Amino acid sequence: MRDLVKEINRIGVFTSGGDAPGMNAAIRAAVRTALYNGKKVTGIYHGYQGMIENSMFDMDSRSVSSIIQKGGTVLKTARCLEFRTPEGRATAYANVKAAGIDALVAIGGDGTFTGAEIFSKEYDIPVVCIPGTIDNDLNGTDLTIGYDTANNTVIDAIDKIRDTAASHNRLFFIEVMGRDSGCIALNAGVAGGAEAILLPEKETAIDELIEMLESGADRNKSSMIVVVAEGDKNGGASNVAKRVNEKFDYYDTKVSILGHLQRGGAPSSADRVLATRMGYTAVNELLKGNTRITIGVRGSDMVTTPLEEALSKKELKLNEELVEIAKIMTF
Repeated sequence: MRDLVKEINRIGVFTSGGDAPGMNAAIRAAVRTALYNGKKVTGIYHGYQGMIENSMFDMDSRSVSSIIQKGGTVLKTARCLEFRTPEGRATAYANVKAAGIDALVAIGGDGTFTGAEIFSKEYDIPVVCIPGTIDNDLNGTDLTIGYDTANNTVIDAIDKIRDTAASHNRLFFIEVMGRDSGCIALNAGVAGGAEAILLPEKETAIDELIEMLESGADRNKSSMIVVVAEGDKNGGASNVAKRVNEKFDYYDTKVSILGHLQRGGAPSSADRVLATRMGYTAVNELLKGNTRITIGVRGSDMVTTPLEEALSKKELKLNEELVEIAKIMTF
């Protein structure tokens, strides 16, 4: 979306919501691109909470030295209930204005995007959003920052669990993150050779799952791995394992919930490059006079999507061909 071009002298940069590997690379790119173009930069700690608490500081090129390889976010993050109120946003704007900030680069997920959309409309401040979430569940982009790294983390865990599963003739249910998105479960499950993958988007009955496991047992598989997305309609890995074990006890059954380790660790090369391209593009779009847009990637091209469209339009990101491949690979 193109707004009336306003002179931008200082850009505020912040991260909000759940952290994701690669956020630091995006911060670094946004800061250095702004400085290269003769603009000043203010870092905002703890996202919207930092705006309300006036936790801000000047950033220069050295502020982002040696952070591209680090997980998490050097600007910290938080979920801010106060920002959802008009009074909270009024306080935030007063502090942003007092800091001399003319535009914002917001890095985060759908909650971050929603807050940016409302804030920008209420106070007519330009904002560009960068998708940073391991869930890969945002519209307007094929990939989000952190998704590739999280996938690699899960695959590494599956490989390690497979070793002990095979040694003990065990059935492992591995729960992965993704909220209502099965992207991590599907891709990591296929890459890790899982015998079954339970996805929020595809309801799998327990009886159907047991049939799949019995088929594997009949083929004398020494171990089996079932990857369960945390948003699966059967209630998560622990509940699925309990229900399966009541009817199918051929294997010694174990549950492993990977949890927040999926958010940590050094970002992959792919995430570092993606985040750098997005940070660079976000600042350049602001300087062109564009506002209330998200940055994304389609194929190899950087694209923009109006925030309103990104928040309202739903995209099914599951690769249906990969879902079919996952079934075939169990034989």
